[in-house]
Amino acid sequence: MTTPTVATPVDTASDTPTYERLLTAVTDPDGREVLDPATGEVVGRVAFGSAADVDRAVATARAAQPAWAARADSERIDLLLKAADAIDAAAEPLAELLSREQGKPLNGPNARFEVGACSAWLRATAATELPVETVVDDGDTHAELHYRPVGVVGAIGPWNWPMMITIWQVAPALRMGNTVVVKPSEHTPLSVLALLHVLNGVLPADVLTGVAGEGDVGARLSSHAGVDKVMFTGSTATGQAIIKSSAETVKRLTLELGGNDAGIVLPDVDPKAIAEGLFWGAFINTGQTCAALKRLYVHTDVYDEVCAALVEVAKAMPMGRGLDEQNVLGPLQNRAQYEIVARLVEAARDSGATILTGGDPDTDAPGHFYPTTLVADIDDQNPLVAEEQFGPALPIVRYDDLEEAVAMANRLDVGLGASVWSSDRDAARAVAARLEAGTVWINAHGGVHPMIPFGGHKRSGYGLEFGAEGLKAVAVPQVING
Repeated sequence: MTTPTVATPVDTASDTPTYERLLTAVTDPDGREVLDPATGEVVGRVAFGSAADVDRAVATARAAQPAWAARADSERIDLLLKAADAIDAAAEPLAELLSREQGKPLNGPNARFEVGACSAWLRATAATELPVETVVDDGDTHAELHYRPVGVVGAIGPWNWPMMITIWQVAPALRMGNTVVVKPSEHTPLSVLALLHVLNGVLPADVLTGVAGEGDVGARLSSHAGVDKVMFTGSTATGQAIIKSSAETVKRLTLELGGNDAGIVLPDVDPKAIAEGLFWGAFINTGQTCAALKRLYVHTDVYDEVCAALVEVAKAMPMGRGLDEQNVLGPLQNRAQYEIVARLVEAARDSGATILTGGDPDTDAPGHFYPTTLVADIDDQNPLVAEEQFGPALPIVRYDDLEEAVAMANRLDVGLGASVWSSDRDAARAVAARLEAGTVWINAHGGVHPMIPFGGHKRSGYGLEFGAEGLKAVAVPQVING
């Protein structure tokens, strides 16, 4: 079965983009059902591709790449800006499709936020400068550092922020003169294909293509001799498989892998002042974020107050179907993730930990809803702390000594992000410098910026995204000496 086209122009200004038109553009009536995780209803059907479809998409991308690279940088910038405008014009139907397919609510830092981030990131990528660098000019030698296109980029995305992370991969790759083949998650293909459909209403034909499918499609893309660079966001296990499959062709890789981010709360905080920041650091996208706060270490002097303040915030945050405007938390995107969260919370309960709120899902209700859950009096070795839950459950660990807290934060083999919470910024920065993580936030957690490089440490991956470093990551450095 072939994949649906994503190169058809989006509706023009006189034919306003609608949810129905976008869905129709990416739906195959004979394809596989995609279900709403909040209701179990069918959102649409999508054609899953095969290795042969990947081969065709890569061949098409390779044929289109020289002409795209030959365009002036200013032309590519202009097209990225027009693509951002096209996303804005289709923002509401894109957000509705995202909410139905992924489950995240329209409001809060969710579906509308994600679609808005797509156009914002395109504009920021277009505005990022990467000038030629003169590295030596001493009268005898003149050497310049340039960045050239890699060629064809394979972009393999996740189901938690499917549109936004696709843009994180696509925008810099296109800006630098590469063509891109996108493989969306099998859980959220419709929203990504709809996004590509909108972009392809502006971009030249064959510069950006998409092939939906399962793991075999991603494996073919990551091992394909015609793909020069792979960008992947997802689990560490899948990232390791991509490393192995890419080895024969010595592909360049950018891998943003699993995290189990730690936060350390120092004893000088005002618990109520930081509670909402802690909550959203942990529970943004219902906890389904790689760089979410997933284990919290709180000094004993403020432990009870921090726990109480978090419970108060958690109980005020409505959870439900994403299309209901009042909700800010949604379901887990798929049943497998629901089962992981449920298992880890039960392990904590069985160990004698205290469930401060949540932990009691309605198993008869439709959808993959797991209630916002805060767990106290828990040991650092407990599975809920040691394993990445990737859902709405936060373990809160008490500590007495800062050395102990730093050691616990660093003991795992992942290091995507971390945070330190204190009223003394200098003290917080001193602790931050000791944490083994790609990014350490002060009095916040998980915020990203298109001009601030982002990447992982240890098994959380390698390579940087965003800003000038992100452009360099999808290019080949070339020195011209003479």
